[in-house]
Amino acid sequence: MAIQDPHVRSYFSACTCLRVMRYSALCVICLQAEKIFPAIWHHEHVSNVILAIKNTESTMNYCSECGASVALAIPAGDNRPRHVCANCGMIHYENPKLVVGAIPEWEDSILLCRRAIEPRYGKWTLPAGFMETRESTAKAASRETLEEASAQIEIGEMFTLIDVPAISQVYIFYRARLLDTDFHPGEESLETALFPESRIPWDDIAFHTVSLTLRHYFADRANGVWRFHTMTLPMAYSSNDV
Repeated sequence: MAIQDPHVRSYFSACTCLRVMRYSALCVICLQAEKIFPAIWHHEHVSNVILAIKNTESTMNYCSECGASVALAIPAGDNRPRHVCANCGMIHYENPKLVVGAIPEWEDSILLCRRAIEPRYGKWTLPAGFMETRESTAKAASRETLEEASAQIEIGEMFTLIDVPAISQVYIFYRARLLDTDFHPGEESLETALFPESRIPWDDIAFHTVSLTLRHYFADRANGVWRFHTMTLPMAYSSNDV
């Protein structure tokens, strides 16, 4: 419901501005504190709060409910900044994104795609991409494989789950059986090819998450025991590292 009383709206706007100003100042202080007081900075409770501050980026300008401008503020009862609408009071929450893919197997080889888009144009990767609404993770893996490699697969067990908190993303890869070799590059791929372990282009793998998944895959295959692998990449990783 929109806030009609102009005095209440002015009060709300003023509080929002004060919170944002206070928050911006705190960001500067915290960035300096990391250099001056590293012991305090790395205390568990303090670091959790500060990381929330450092990783908050204003990616929204207008409210999706009423179209009014939004501003970063800490809502009552919350402990981190959210995009809040001063007109209708809507609080907008930004959640992590899921990137889902497959490890398509054919005999002793794995299907890889050479990227035709940025980031990592020309580098090799497993077929994967952002999960869409109203689909399961398994469906997302199958869809991405079809889109990027025009390949039909049978989804197996979930193999890796990799948290990348620095960029608010989670990566999931499934083992999958390639149903035939009638594959070819989709619009986002320059090439598609099957690689045995000995020919994996390790120096030209696009993403660290894919390298980790492939190394776990070949290690498990060599050991004859398939396991589900979970891991969290350090906060030092950025979108250029994963």
